[in-house]
Amino acid sequence: MRITDDPSTNPDDYEFRHRLRVRFAETDAMGIVHHSRYLPMVEEARVAYLRHIGHPYQEVREEGIEMNVLEAWMRYRMPLLFDEVVDVHVALVGVERASFQMGYLLTVDGDMRATGVTAHSCVTPAGRPTRLPRWLRDMG
Repeated sequence: MRITDDPSTNPDDYEFRHRLRVRFAETDAMGIVHHSRYLPMVEEARVAYLRHIGHPYQEVREEGIEMNVLEAWMRYRMPLLFDEVVDVHVALVGVERASFQMGYLLTVDGDMRATGVTAHSCVTPAGRPTRLPRWLRDMG
């Protein structure tokens, strides 16, 4: 799978927003968020998005489906700083037969800080590929 989407830089293009605050532990000595900490932020927002649309990830897992990450891509535009409140905007940006992609825009007070995309497939708990759930295919 190759990430095919270039996420929008317009917050209005996203169907969901998750707000979080930058913790001190996520920053370096200059108070700037380390690049590795962006992926947990978008993961938290993705899980909140699934809950928001009525498909909490734990229920998806109980149905025998895991949504593994195949690829992750981030573009860092301006640093996030300690104690800033970050809006992580989330949208489903692509659904294919066996995979889907989520787009992200991270903003602080409306200013763009980063964009990203994650590509996912669905597997059984044993790690075997399986079809996307119907509700997810229908969203595509």
